[in-house]
Amino acid sequence: MSRPLKVMLVAAEASGDALGAGLAKALKSRLGPDVVFVGVGGPKMAEQGVASPFAIAELSILGWIEGLRAYGKVKARVAETAALAAREKPDAVVLIDSWGFTIRVAKAIRAAQPNVPLIKYVGPQVWASRPGRAKTLAGAVDHLLALYGFDAPWFEREGLPTTVVGSSALHVDMSHANGPAFRARRGIGPEASLLLVLPGSRPSEINRMTPVFEATIARLKSADPGLEVAVVAAGTVAQDVAARVAAWPFRVHLVDEAEKYDAMRAANAALATSGTVSTELALAGAPMVIAYRIDGLSYLLMKRLVTAKHITLFNIAADRRIAPEFIQDEATPDALAKAVGRLLTDPFAAAEQAAQQTAALDLMGRGGPDPSDLAADAVLRVIAAKAQVARG
Repeated sequence: MSRPLKVMLVAAEASGDALGAGLAKALKSRLGPDVVFVGVGGPKMAEQGVASPFAIAELSILGWIEGLRAYGKVKARVAETAALAAREKPDAVVLIDSWGFTIRVAKAIRAAQPNVPLIKYVGPQVWASRPGRAKTLAGAVDHLLALYGFDAPWFEREGLPTTVVGSSALHVDMSHANGPAFRARRGIGPEASLLLVLPGSRPSEINRMTPVFEATIARLKSADPGLEVAVVAAGTVAQDVAARVAAWPFRVHLVDEAEKYDAMRAANAALATSGTVSTELALAGAPMVIAYRIDGLSYLLMKRLVTAKHITLFNIAADRRIAPEFIQDEATPDALAKAVGRLLTDPFAAAEQAAQQTAALDLMGRGGPDPSDLAADAVLRVIAAKAQVARG
């Protein structure tokens, strides 16, 4: 009897953990007990059987300066991950998002195990900056699973086979999300204004954005003392968010992952740190304001390299600023409070923005096949093709 297929999944932050869990679940639906998993991930991947040797929150690093400061830790975790691959001898390794960490892992595994198939799930955003990374990735892995159609040509030009699987964020099932039920559970009246705040999923984002958001909310509540505020605490940073919010001088409804979509449906508007959550908010019909800050020196370096006009994906797809974006020094409490206040006090503007957000999702590929299913099929094809080459 042949042994089960062994797939190694490597994710280094919350969004990658969700992608890895979806891929693992899809592979299990195809192979049942004939697939087992090893690797690095968070709580969602752990539920699917991926026992991570270390907590991934420490790898959620943003910007060049923070990357340099954490270089020693990252290097050690890369070595630990490559050693895990050497011990477990997987039939394939899927490296999910997190460019800085996963490209180093790919090179380390390739050097030690040149014949194991390496698959990158989510490529670097070369259409926005540093197009040379496409060539780097093509030299490091065997296949790319891309989220969007506009990704593929950049990598295929460098000879990297690419499968467009779509974004799982576009396939979030909102059919059971219940805004009125959320309000009822929290004692929030149906006519009360509710602002949903999403500070991010990386420790550095929480550190930089929560003070700005606290000051923004203080201004909004000064104008409307009855404003209700809910804050989402992403799984990997939940304790940090809870501790910070507990010190805020006004009442906040803390929301965990299980209630997140209900809260999105319930909210009149959202204030969010840039990320895939913007797509989920658009699916829920929540008009939003996007903010982002990184280390100052990292921002100066990034500003010289980034060519994209927007950072929110549906803004990029629509090629216009549907949701307001406030980046770095623009992300001040006064500016954010003004933009959010408009959505809270002008229902017509809020409804129009929500409708435009929803329409832009179609440009991103909403309505296609399930990305996890397409990713699982692609992984199995790559494994089969590599095995056929090995057999000669």
